[in-house]
Amino acid sequence: MDKRIRLLLDAYDEAFDRRSWHGTNLRGSIRGLTAEEAAWRPSPKRHNIWEVVVHAAYWKYIVRRRILGEKRGSFPLKGSNWFRRPVERSRKAWMADCELLESEHRLLRQVIASLNPRKLRSSPAGSQFTVEQTIRGVAAHDLYHAGQIQLLKRFLR
Repeated sequence: MDKRIRLLLDAYDEAFDRRSWHGTNLRGSIRGLTAEEAAWRPSPKRHNIWEVVVHAAYWKYIVRRRILGEKRGSFPLKGSNWFRRPVERSRKAWMADCELLESEHRLLRQVIASLNPRKLRSSPAGSQFTVEQTIRGVAAHDLYHAGQIQLLKRFLR
């Protein structure tokens, strides 16, 4: 595998579910949370952990779609960017949205792993950033929201 692709995969995985020096990754930040905890809102107009999880899944989908040049419309939920959660406050619904995050992570990971290294310096249609910058950005996005979730858990408890 190309060295640049390997480095991007390492950063992407460390931000999501691999052990790394920076502390809690996105998946680790939601491990063990109940639906009640995930649905807790610090104030009426603020996002809860559940919404952050679905938002992160959505952006993994967006990055995958941009890299592949696919059209909109294949995300499993209606809407975009921020999705009001919970629709149903249950363990089953919470686990389904956690699985959506996992699934979108795996799908984007497969795309990154199969990239032609020459494509890294190109910009997807309609983007001012290269594919490489976009992949680094989605890893940073995971870490940003992992920190946000850690802070929300502190407020919650």
